[in-house]
Amino acid sequence: MTERPPQRIPNRQLAALIAEAGFSNAGLARRVDQLGLEHGLDLRYDKTSVTRWLRGQQPRGTTPALIAEVFTRRLGRRLSAQDLGLDACAPVYAGLEFAATPEEAVDIVSGLWRKDSGSHAELRKIAFTPAGLVVPSRDWLIGRADDRVARGEPAPAAPRTAAAPPHDPRVPSQGRFSVPRQRGTDRGPGQRVSSGDIAALRSVGELFRTLDHAYGGGHARQALVRYLEHEAEPMLRGTYGESTGRRLFAAAADLTRLAGWTSYDIAAHGLAQRYFVQALRLAQAAGDRAYGSYVLLTMSCQAVYLGHGREAVQLARVAQQGVGPAAPPVVQAMLHAVEARGHAVLGEARACSAALVRAERALEAARPGDEVPYWARHFDEAQLADELGHCHRDLQQYRPAAQHAERALQLRAPGFARSRLFCRVVLATSRLALGELDQACALGAEAAQQASEMRSARAVEYVRDFERRLEPYRDAAAARTYRDRVAAIG
Repeated sequence: MTERPPQRIPNRQLAALIAEAGFSNAGLARRVDQLGLEHGLDLRYDKTSVTRWLRGQQPRGTTPALIAEVFTRRLGRRLSAQDLGLDACAPVYAGLEFAATPEEAVDIVSGLWRKDSGSHAELRKIAFTPAGLVVPSRDWLIGRADDRVARGEPAPAAPRTAAAPPHDPRVPSQGRFSVPRQRGTDRGPGQRVSSGDIAALRSVGELFRTLDHAYGGGHARQALVRYLEHEAEPMLRGTYGESTGRRLFAAAADLTRLAGWTSYDIAAHGLAQRYFVQALRLAQAAGDRAYGSYVLLTMSCQAVYLGHGREAVQLARVAQQGVGPAAPPVVQAMLHAVEARGHAVLGEARACSAALVRAERALEAARPGDEVPYWARHFDEAQLADELGHCHRDLQQYRPAAQHAERALQLRAPGFARSRLFCRVVLATSRLALGELDQACALGAEAAQQASEMRSARAVEYVRDFERRLEPYRDAAAARTYRDRVAAIG
């Protein structure tokens, strides 16, 4: 006797939500397909697909999460795959959501921190998704600071009456005279966040930034992520008023962007992209429009590195539009320089040149004593020369590329070791293209030595790019000497 296949149970949860949202089966399928396209997925569902889901069939892969996101956007409340009666999954786009509220933003970013600090190696293998840049940048541009970020504020204490018993000094006081809480891992949800807590977050950011510049993103990245999980998350889930809350979200945004930056430097590009999106959302909660533009510039830099020039230009322009013309000249210079890098990747020489001219004029307009955000203070003549060198290299204009790279190396402080390495490779590449083989190989060997002392996938890739360009000259004496020097690096 042949066994019948098990009967599927109708999905009443999904049916109820379809009715609540006012979707037709075809309408739901169309929205799932559209959301898939935002994340680079070609799904092609139709009304028959939705009928199958209602009959109990479970969609595969990332589709349950996509369906949940469609309903979340329609109904204005966060819904999971389980809420729809669908199997949970780990979608490739998880973490690219631009949260509707500060509370939801904390949930999303803290989930990233926890997974990243554990043994979830697959998180670092997630691919970069160019289509995943569209929605967050759009939502940031048209959005505004959240009306309220204060959390857990207690009601004012009632005044003590005359009949109250005298205070016993042996008993810990309550309220404003309470015993100071323990710091670090003893912090629990609901603890009041102080200015000292936020100052500590800022100091930690400076420490990890210095390590990143000198030794590469892989040197202390995991320590940074663990710090975010064990220190920043309890603060975000603690108690704070409006002013403190804005500053807390701003500090958390900065550290989250740095976690993304260090992930980018070790070639965990999909993970980095997710950190950047969440840093952008935290910056919105902080009400810091200028810092949001900086996060977008960081995203643009990653897009340039990965060869997505069009997306890089769009992100830089969104940042410019979002921060407006009132930004300090140094910030304006950054905005235009990063746009120029995107044009250079696309081979758009005229647009690149125009953006670089705007960057130079903006930096020239800067005056000593101007108020400059801490995150923009590194953008000086050395950094602009660095950007010019890269642009001219990408446009195959090797003589000006060499001139600007040399200037950047002359001006750049030793602490920016990785940036100096990048400039040295740009200079080596330009010298090679100009036929100056001996100088090119000497510079390349210095860069290879420096890369061996860092934990930076980008540094290694810069050196490999030089070696690919050197391949046509492999039989020349200088090239053989280069290979011998690199082989001797321990």
